[in-house]
Amino acid sequence: MASLAAVAIGAGVAAASGVPPSVWVRNPAAWLAGALLGAFLLATAGRRTALGFLIAAPVALAATFFGPGQLGVHRWLDLGPLHINAAQILLPPVIVALGAVGAGRIRLVAAAVLMALLIAQPDASQATALGAALVALIGAGGWPRIPRTAAMAAAGLAMAAAWLRPDPLQPVAEVEEILQLAWRLSPALAVGAGAMLLLALTSLALLRAPAARALCAYAVLSALTALVAPFPVPLVGMALSPILGLWLGAGMLAAQARGQYEYPGGIGRFRSR
Repeated sequence: MASLAAVAIGAGVAAASGVPPSVWVRNPAAWLAGALLGAFLLATAGRRTALGFLIAAPVALAATFFGPGQLGVHRWLDLGPLHINAAQILLPPVIVALGAVGAGRIRLVAAAVLMALLIAQPDASQATALGAALVALIGAGGWPRIPRTAAMAAAGLAMAAAWLRPDPLQPVAEVEEILQLAWRLSPALAVGAGAMLLLALTSLALLRAPAARALCAYAVLSALTALVAPFPVPLVGMALSPILGLWLGAGMLAAQARGQYEYPGGIGRFRSR
C-alpha cells in the first residue's frame, strides 16, 4: 500500500498548492486503473503477452517521433484526452519480459532499439533507468566474463550518451518539483512522500528474481534522476504514465513468479552455439 500512500500524498500536495482537481484526480484514478490492469495481467499474462510488450514498446517509442513534440523533445503519445509518456508505461513490463528465464535474439534487439530511441527522444531519465535494469539482468545471468563485461560497458556508454543531449524542457511544479512543493507545505510531508516512494519502489525486489531486481533498479533510477534533473517524480508527481507502467510491470512480474510463462533463453542467460 506504500504506492497508494505516495500517490495520495502527491495528490494532496497538488490540491493544497492550487493545482486544479482535473489534474490531480488523474493520479488516484490511474492507480486504481493500474491495479486492475495488473490483476488482469496476473490472471492472463503468458508468453505471447510478454512478446507483445517487447514488440509494442519499440513501435510505441518510434511513434512518438511522428508527433509535434515539445521543443524538439519526443516522448509522448496522445490518446484522446490523455498525454502519455510511452516509455514510462511500457518499459516496466518490457524489463520483466527481458528478465524471463529464456529468450531469443528478439530480446537483445528490443533492448538495443529501445535504448537508441530513448537517446534520440531524448530521455536521459528513462535511458538511465533502462540501462540500470539491463546491467542488473546481465549481471544476474550466466554470461561468460568477456561478453558480460562488454554488454555492461555498452549499457553504461548508452546511459552516458543519453545525458549528452540537451533537454530544453522546463520543469512543471506539480510534476517534476512535487517534492519541493511538499517541503514548502511541511518538511515532514516531503519526508513522508519520499519514504513512501522509496518503500514502494524497493518492494519490487522482494521476489528475489532477476526480473524483480531489474524492475526495482529501473524504478529507483527513475526516481533518483528526478532529483538531479527536471524529470517526473514517479507516483508522487502529477503524471499518470509512471503509475500505470509500474502496475503493468508488477502484474507481469507476479505472473512470471507464478510460472505462467518461460522461454528457452534470455537476456539474462547467455548460450553459446
